[in-house]
Amino acid sequence: MDKIAIKPNLHAITLPAIDRITDYTRPMLWLRQGWRDMQRTPLLSLGFGALFAVLGYALVHFGWGGVQTGMTLTSGFLLVAPFLAVVFYDLSRQAEHHHAPRLAHILKPLRANGASIGFYALLLAFIFSVWERLSAIVVGLSVSGDPVNFAGFRALLAGSGQLGILLPYAAVGVLLAVLVFALSVVSLPMMLHRKADLATALMTSLWVVRTNPLLMLEWALIIVALSVLGYATLFVAMVVVFPLIGHATWHAYRDLVER
Repeated sequence: MDKIAIKPNLHAITLPAIDRITDYTRPMLWLRQGWRDMQRTPLLSLGFGALFAVLGYALVHFGWGGVQTGMTLTSGFLLVAPFLAVVFYDLSRQAEHHHAPRLAHILKPLRANGASIGFYALLLAFIFSVWERLSAIVVGLSVSGDPVNFAGFRALLAGSGQLGILLPYAAVGVLLAVLVFALSVVSLPMMLHRKADLATALMTSLWVVRTNPLLMLEWALIIVALSVLGYATLFVAMVVVFPLIGHATWHAYRDLVER
């Protein structure tokens, strides 16, 4: 038996039962299911994947005109990616109910639970703004005068012994990424599916991570590896990677939260 249902004991919020999964090959199953959904909706999935890849490339490419903007957008794109992937969650939801995939259907759950989803977007925007300010502080401590490009910034830090500035910066970035991941594992799919309020969805997502720490670490590393592949190919691979992760996240939610 690789699943054990755990009922969270919270007095203030009623959460659904969470499955504790001991089969650590399950993320591969989520990816296979996500790939199957992509094959069912190739035009919409790859079309939105291409749209977001172009958006990501444009933000990162043009952002590197200034070091601080480039650092923020390159890493911050992944912080807001869970919200952008909402289209893939809903395409998988439609496929699960054997509905013909239609773009108009995606707007229905957004309208039905628009307030909670909107507050979720504001939460991600707040975290992104914190990251932007931290980036500005690091660059402000490291350079003076006119903005420099990435190569010059890297050489400046290496030459002046200021790499120590980047270590706490990177540590805070990792902490923010972990926070966003923990808050986003199942929260947005849950708000689409059950019309749950924001607090319930966020607490459920945190409880999923608490109940399955090693499994969620594995899933996070897979997402990071696929995202690095997308960056390394100048966002070309992101055309497939982004929808694949989005579809797979829906199946992770369906597997981890009791129906």
